[in-house]
Amino acid sequence: MLFHLGVFQLDTDSKHQTFWHSLTAPARLLITLILLLGIVLTPNGYWQNWSIYGLVIGGLIWISQIQLPVLLRRVALESIFLSVVLIGTLFRQDGVVVWSWGWLRVTDTGLIILGSVSFKAILSLILLNLLTMTTAIPDLLNGLLVLRTPPLLVAIMVSMYRYISVLIKEFQAMQRAAAARNFWGSSHWQRMVLGSMLGSLFIRTFDRGERIYQAMLARGYEGIPTQVVATKFTSRDKKTIIFICVLVFLAKASLLF
Repeated sequence: MLFHLGVFQLDTDSKHQTFWHSLTAPARLLITLILLLGIVLTPNGYWQNWSIYGLVIGGLIWISQIQLPVLLRRVALESIFLSVVLIGTLFRQDGVVVWSWGWLRVTDTGLIILGSVSFKAILSLILLNLLTMTTAIPDLLNGLLVLRTPPLLVAIMVSMYRYISVLIKEFQAMQRAAAARNFWGSSHWQRMVLGSMLGSLFIRTFDRGERIYQAMLARGYEGIPTQVVATKFTSRDKKTIIFICVLVFLAKASLLF
């Protein structure tokens, strides 16, 4: 969520009236998890399977009528951080050497692994952003409770979403204070100021979090989020989930041939 500080409203397209939006939040969450498992568990090099998942995700994007520029901007921003990890899969010792420079060697096996992991990451990011853009955050958290997610984990997510805007405002206030005092000089001085700001922000966040927690305990908080609506799967939800399960099963069965 910190990747979208400039566009903090995650559920930008949750008010549309489409087939995807007509599904309950637990059903959308479960469909997303099923597709994610299918994508992640596909072995490296099976491009035709990922093309099937890509067509399914493309169909969901078209059905949900989300803002494509917003989706692409978010995926591009998240991919920057993932690329640092993905680049490490390129350099491997096994396989035929395609390019070498000193001790660095790029092999065909490394290229296949890099391409496979990149496909998995991009499809997963698109799918997760599709879910968060089309589902209101309270409904999404309620769906996690319906799917038997540990309540403590959901409570942590609720607190993070509830107070992350406060954290952003605190950091922006510290930025304005540093700019007003002309603290942005050389690059070395900027790093020192930024380090001091982050350290101060951590201490202030910890203190405020402790005060909020004590206030919540005084008001009867027990650490378990309240499930607002006991959501049940509709017949449309069940049919769609069965269809996605059959699709993933056929995609996995095609690996045998």
